[in-house]
Amino acid sequence: MAETKAVYHKKKKKVSLFSIVNYIIFIIIGLIILVPMWKVVVDSFNAVGVYQFKLWPSEFTLDGYKVILGEKGLLRPLVNSFVTTIFGTLLGLVLCTLGGYVLIQFDMPGRNLLAYFLLFTMIFSGGMIPEYLVMRRLGLLNSMWILVIKHGINVSNIVLMRNFFEGIPASLFEAAKIDGCSPMGIFTRIVLPLSKAALASIGLMFAVSVWNDYSTVQIYIQSPDQVNFQYKLRVMIMDGDTPPTAYNVAQTTLYNAGIIAAILPFMILYPFLQKYFVKGVNIGAVKE
Repeated sequence: MAETKAVYHKKKKKVSLFSIVNYIIFIIIGLIILVPMWKVVVDSFNAVGVYQFKLWPSEFTLDGYKVILGEKGLLRPLVNSFVTTIFGTLLGLVLCTLGGYVLIQFDMPGRNLLAYFLLFTMIFSGGMIPEYLVMRRLGLLNSMWILVIKHGINVSNIVLMRNFFEGIPASLFEAAKIDGCSPMGIFTRIVLPLSKAALASIGLMFAVSVWNDYSTVQIYIQSPDQVNFQYKLRVMIMDGDTPPTAYNVAQTTLYNAGIIAAILPFMILYPFLQKYFVKGVNIGAVKE
């Protein structure tokens, strides 16, 4: 019994002053982050438009969300955001994975030249005017599909995918070649199944970029049927341009409901991708 108590006391850790200070600091930081978020959530359900902080809605209502999901002026931009984010993410992943796979083909003629060319585009860009002229020649002006095409390729993500692919054991590639597997067969049967962490993290980067893109819509799109939800939300909040609605909803309620609708998809998606994302953020960080 005495030995058991001794072992128990040894296992007990002393709480140092440093740990206490850390806990306090992180609790404060957590409150600084959570309190504004909680205010937005509460105000989105509050029928009475208020500016002061409240723990609970004074008058609970769902009218703000009914407006977003029921009025064409807000529903159409929300649908546009979902469509462009899904297709933009898929296109970005296809091009980045194929580009990264090409860059690890060390026996391919011109591989180094292609790599230097991609690196050059990371340092120097064509500029806004040449980009505008290209988009106009492609017929993408005033079209939501410009968000898909513009974010379809990202050189930084291609480099990350290449670094991840380089970490796959070369013996797997050699074994697949001996078994008669083609380069595309190796890509689809070996490389992609082993790249879930990279695909999840880079896919999340693409999705966030497309979903939150405001400047592209502001520059290239004028039609209200083609704008995304972020642009409409900004116009609604900054310019007070709220759509006519059958619901008697306060503007602050509608604004906050729009903010929740804008961030909710990624709040739902992130927990399912977290374990892959944590692995993916270290892509290329360590070379053996």
